[in-house]
Amino acid sequence: MAKARTAKESNRALRGQLGVALIGTKFMGRAHSIAWANAPKFFDLPLQVQMAWTAGRDAAETHEFGRRWGWHASTIDWHEAVTNAAVQLVDIATPNDAHCEMAIAALEAGRHVACEKPLAGTLKDARAMRDAARKAAKRGVKTFVWFNYRRAPAVALAQQLVAQGRIGRIFHVRAAYLQDWGGAATPLVWRFQAAHAGSGAHGDLNAHIIDLARFITGQEITEVVGSIEETFIKERTLIVDATAAKAGRTKAMGASTVDDCVLFLARMSGGAVASFEATRLATGNKNRNCIEINGERGSIRFNFERMNELEFWDESIASGQRGWTNILCTEAAHPYMTNYWPAGHLIGYEHGFVSQAADITRMLGGATSEVAIPDFEDAWQTQRVLEAAIRSARRRKPIAISEVE
Repeated sequence: MAKARTAKESNRALRGQLGVALIGTKFMGRAHSIAWANAPKFFDLPLQVQMAWTAGRDAAETHEFGRRWGWHASTIDWHEAVTNAAVQLVDIATPNDAHCEMAIAALEAGRHVACEKPLAGTLKDARAMRDAARKAAKRGVKTFVWFNYRRAPAVALAQQLVAQGRIGRIFHVRAAYLQDWGGAATPLVWRFQAAHAGSGAHGDLNAHIIDLARFITGQEITEVVGSIEETFIKERTLIVDATAAKAGRTKAMGASTVDDCVLFLARMSGGAVASFEATRLATGNKNRNCIEINGERGSIRFNFERMNELEFWDESIASGQRGWTNILCTEAAHPYMTNYWPAGHLIGYEHGFVSQAADITRMLGGATSEVAIPDFEDAWQTQRVLEAAIRSARRRKPIAISEVE
């Protein structure tokens, strides 16, 4: 697996303040705003975080977003935010098709970049971002990708157990990310438009579980050996403005041009076999991001709907006494938990973002992150797997990851 940058680096460590510019004011914009506002409250950081600029498309909406979420200035010209002298880090939380232009512009301007996942909507854009990051790295400029689930303490503990050899040689990786919000009543938002999203549940959800599999096992996916791509709901209601809605003009339909679900099988570099499933039509599942890994000495399994818990099977325990141990990951010994609440006091979705914002700040200040953060190089590897799965589904044949360049 591409090594995430966690070692101490002093060649371009920042001093004093970290000025952040956030591009994007919707769902992820809110999550990132919470992260930057709260990381300094929970963590002792080497830099003082300044929420300097936020950028969006609508002036009034962006101004109100900035006021509400604590940003000092707002603009509808993201170039203004990227090039402002007060900014050292650009945080991209936009639809996928905008990642490439914004990230490359920020890197060329000498700004560090944190980007939402997937790295890009297309392989071509992801490759361009990777190449730009390689050039920028020679000047000490860092990149980060928001695979926030790595920072669930239970996931980080799972990675530690595997790295310690507690489950031994890995045989199976079984991952699924199931949601149900994408039913027929859901309108044609950008996530259902290939021009903006690149793919549907695949890039949105499979990206997360591919990253989790790579992170926890320390292995790479080497081949996709079978894949299914399906769009069940081919037309969705167009979003209309308030005037049209009052006039009753709400029935116009548009084509959904992305997948509703993608399932695929894979082989991993350590010899394990793996399965991945992502869908937005798994009725009754709200955010069931889950992974199970079976090894010769034990197994682990995690479900984000119970994010504070990790299940562990220890095969070394005497027969008749073995069983799934449910570990409540809220002790001071668990990753990140010394920064939050006393044992038994649960953390939530937003804390993964808070912990990642803290880790980014640590690294830019010359320290180390508690858990490895994917950079553009690392996220490029996940993008290659996403591409291989689509090629396998459309060509009805196995695809080696080495073919995807």
